[in-house]
Amino acid sequence: MTQAQDNLAARTDSLDRSSPDANEPSAGRIDFMPGVRKALADAPLQRAVSLATLKKTDVRNASFAKLKHAEDIRTLAARIKQHTLDHLDRYLEQFVANVERLGGVVHFAETGADANAIICRIARDNGSRLCVKAKSMTTEETHLNAALEKIGVQTVETDLGEFIVQIDHDRPSHIVTPIIHKDRFTVARAMHRELGVPYTEDPTELTQHARTHLRDIFRRADLGVTGVNFAIADTGTICLCTNEGNGRLCTTRPKVHVALMGIEKVIPKFTDLPVFLKMLARSSTGQPLTVYTSLITGPRKPHDPDGPEQLHVVILDAGRTGILAQEEYREVLRCIRCGACLNGCPVYRKIGGHAYQSTYPGPIGKLVTPLLKGLEPYADLPQASSLCGVCREVCPVRIDIPEILVKLRRDEVDRKIVGPLHRLAFQLAAWTFAAPWRYRLAQRMMRFFLGLHAADGYTSSLPLKSATRVRDVAVPPGPSFRSRWVAGLKDDV
Repeated sequence: MTQAQDNLAARTDSLDRSSPDANEPSAGRIDFMPGVRKALADAPLQRAVSLATLKKTDVRNASFAKLKHAEDIRTLAARIKQHTLDHLDRYLEQFVANVERLGGVVHFAETGADANAIICRIARDNGSRLCVKAKSMTTEETHLNAALEKIGVQTVETDLGEFIVQIDHDRPSHIVTPIIHKDRFTVARAMHRELGVPYTEDPTELTQHARTHLRDIFRRADLGVTGVNFAIADTGTICLCTNEGNGRLCTTRPKVHVALMGIEKVIPKFTDLPVFLKMLARSSTGQPLTVYTSLITGPRKPHDPDGPEQLHVVILDAGRTGILAQEEYREVLRCIRCGACLNGCPVYRKIGGHAYQSTYPGPIGKLVTPLLKGLEPYADLPQASSLCGVCREVCPVRIDIPEILVKLRRDEVDRKIVGPLHRLAFQLAAWTFAAPWRYRLAQRMMRFFLGLHAADGYTSSLPLKSATRVRDVAVPPGPSFRSRWVAGLKDDV
């Protein structure tokens, strides 16, 4: 990928570097635990997140059970994405050439600040005053809203969940369902307070209030900003997947449409798209297909009834080529942002998304955030997993999240990011597992210490307090498997 990085650098050398990258972490290590403790003490949060994610997982499983050859399609999706990443320079160049051939304008951004600067420049050049945005995790990553507001462009989120987050001065806590942590009472208070509508807790009435408010916004908007679900190299087409129709209003009503995408969004051929459409909605919401699947191929043509006069595609690096250059981590860029790993994760289900202190929460966030922003400030994230493997089982593009988490933990040890006590504990564990007699002795000691304060087969008091802070630990019952195995061998003799 050296050629791709060289090409990207050439396209971004002329950008203004005076503004700091909004994507850069603050100095020092970001402490994960205060947010975790706050979430664990918030019963309504846990109830809302648990109910929503369990339901999403159930409908996902039911939807995949109805799909013929589902596992083969998952494998094919993974192979297509991996092939694209392995040859990304070629497919990026093909995509760019086709977008420009069709009348679109392509911009390369090395950092999040660069992407914001490009979009702000487009807004200023066109005299834009009101921007409507469809849901986009990439614009959340670059903090685009604040950049546009700073230059006087009012920016309104039009996805219902994102709109509620915005008016409630909050931030998303899920990749697909931004308000998974809220209930209708919170939404009702926010709409009554910010929009001045009559207070109601009825979801249908709340949705109608939002629709009425946003229709006038769409009517007056002169700039539309979206993300990109898939960028098709051989046609120069952008694919947007939404359920509310707001994506189409953002891309057809305003005279200028800007699409911000990470470099990993490219797929080779238009005929590859159905593979991912079969995976995305099923993995996310259990639907066979999103309600609106929009294909945008260039700006408005003379015979088109609607569409933007200008189409700008901003292609963002922001650390992605760094991941691409590491073969052992490259598969992380396969992610299609479906959110399935969040819905299945027992850790996310307990703490929600805000505790991760990152744009990308959950299992995929534990990979993406340290790899994009640096392992040192986000060293806690790879540790925040039981390695149960549910995330790997539900991933539509077969990213081996547990294996990569283990590799990141290895990197933390090798680079001495984790503390000396942490390293000593794992050195002792390695020493113990290296000899059968030491392993057997450790087993006996474990059974003894667990049994000291046990009641009804469980203990809630251990020297390592974090192990029993939110759960009891079971004491192994009866004779050990090893002793039974040895006794069985003796009986056979």
